[in-house]
Amino acid sequence: MKKLLLALFTLAATIGSASAQVEIGLKVSPSITSLRAESTSENNFASDGSKVSFGGGLVVDYFFGENYAFSTGLLLTGKGGTIRYNEASPSTLAVQQKITMQYLELPLTVKLFTNEIAPATRLYFQVGGSVNVPIGTRIDGNKFYKDPATGNENKASDYVYFIDADALAAIGAEYQLGKSTKVFAGIRYNRGLVDIDHYYESNRKFKDVTIKNSGVALDLGIKF
Repeated sequence: MKKLLLALFTLAATIGSASAQVEIGLKVSPSITSLRAESTSENNFASDGSKVSFGGGLVVDYFFGENYAFSTGLLLTGKGGTIRYNEASPSTLAVQQKITMQYLELPLTVKLFTNEIAPATRLYFQVGGSVNVPIGTRIDGNKFYKDPATGNENKASDYVYFIDADALAAIGAEYQLGKSTKVFAGIRYNRGLVDIDHYYESNRKFKDVTIKNSGVALDLGIKF
């Protein structure tokens, strides 16, 4: 019986120690996003403006050292922007599209914390990436879009690849409010790594079209 009680006590202590290394919170992230668009000079794809987006969700920091944490979570993120291109045939036609997307985002990053730079205040640096799945797409505010050159109408989601991935870097500050409550604020840059074009090369046979996401966000959150 003593051995069983000792084993249970050891297990409870281990679980308590492990749980103390995990911090869970929520954040909101207003952002300015844009699309990096490129192609050959025949169609001349280019970025033509940014948009204000909004995101937020769950944040999980798992500490494997006093100043080091693996940071992940599950976020709903807005992305997109305006692009323009030229229809080269039968006559030159300039086309502009405002593409708005919502993604379910899984960050996979490392956070590096400084020692206290002021009472209860630490800086953090975050680097890594994220895997993103689109759950909603609109073009010019609509779920369906009629190609002005062909007259064919398609779902706006048909224009966007089924997965995206970002590289990200962030810097911010975290303030300890109480024993287990912290608030944080930071600036984050996301740079899309995946060509999200799923229409122009495959359906219209345009050459060398590349469209990628980019964004700068303000992260505001609380951990419990």
